[in-house]
Amino acid sequence: MADDSKIDDAAAAEAWAASLEAEDAAKAAGAAAPGGGEQRILNQSEIDTLLGFDAKEDKRNTATDGIFAILDKSMTAYDKLPMMEVVFDRMVRQLSTTMRNFTGKNVDVNFESMTSLRFEDYLNSIPLPALMDIFRAVEWENFGMATMDSSLIYSLVDILLGGRKVATPPRVEGRPYTTIEQDIVKRVVDIVLTEMSAAFELLAPASFVFERMETNPRFASVTRPGNPVLLVRFRFDIMEDRGGIIDIMLPHATLEPIRDLLLQMFMGENFGQDTVWEKHLGKELRSTNVELEAVFKEKTAKLRDIMALKVGTTLMLDCKQSDPVILRCGGIPVTTAQIGRVEHSVAVSINDAIKRKMEE
Repeated sequence: MADDSKIDDAAAAEAWAASLEAEDAAKAAGAAAPGGGEQRILNQSEIDTLLGFDAKEDKRNTATDGIFAILDKSMTAYDKLPMMEVVFDRMVRQLSTTMRNFTGKNVDVNFESMTSLRFEDYLNSIPLPALMDIFRAVEWENFGMATMDSSLIYSLVDILLGGRKVATPPRVEGRPYTTIEQDIVKRVVDIVLTEMSAAFELLAPASFVFERMETNPRFASVTRPGNPVLLVRFRFDIMEDRGGIIDIMLPHATLEPIRDLLLQMFMGENFGQDTVWEKHLGKELRSTNVELEAVFKEKTAKLRDIMALKVGTTLMLDCKQSDPVILRCGGIPVTTAQIGRVEHSVAVSINDAIKRKMEE
């Protein structure tokens, strides 16, 4: 009986080994065949490369590859707004003069950068405590936001309130801004909004009006967190080593009414005009053949009278041979003329010169 049990165990082991070999061969055949059910599983390094994570690189550069590059592809299209740089360059020149008159000091305003990012990312990058000024674009029926960093706020407080002339103003971290500091920030933001309205006026009518001031980023929502926004950064240099940064944030939904104007190229003092093309177009228009009609008289008739017309029917017109003829081009009256004859041809003599009405 013991020998029989050993034979049964050996046979079962051989059968089990044969089934495992058959299963491995089937898996290998399925993986090698195209469209097979068994696929290769990505390892951790391949997954990190696909998603844009790389532990060897700095964390600040991880969002430039992989899936993040695909998600941020929509941000790139909004950066190409040539007229925005022209508008803000004029704003910088005007704002420098206005801030000098406001502070009584030598203030230099520089246009530092213009980038596109998501609204949620911008809110997360604002250091606290902060003062976020919400303003409204009246003609565009939307909102924007202006943020001033703490170093500029403390510098303006010292300069306007007669503080000591030290290189860097003292910074008090962790406390909310006082009412005096908030009023000074509001006055400076009003100046910035006024100059920005004047800069956009050359391109399209725009009025930026201060709406409210927030200290919590949760309550400063002017658009959805995932929507793209345009962030424009200005640097204020006051006296020697004082100054700071003001950020102007405009959602792309706010700029949508004038997006076509912002996409055009700037050439000198003419916004997007090509004089060579204008001359060529004017030359071609003047050499174009048009049809000119000489209408002697018009008469209104009933449909049954028109249906009753026959060969030889005479139409009576209430006019004389000396009455003027109306010249029309494309159905539009151009001028009047007098009918006559030159040799064997019927001709008209123009009475009034063709007047160009610029307003029309």
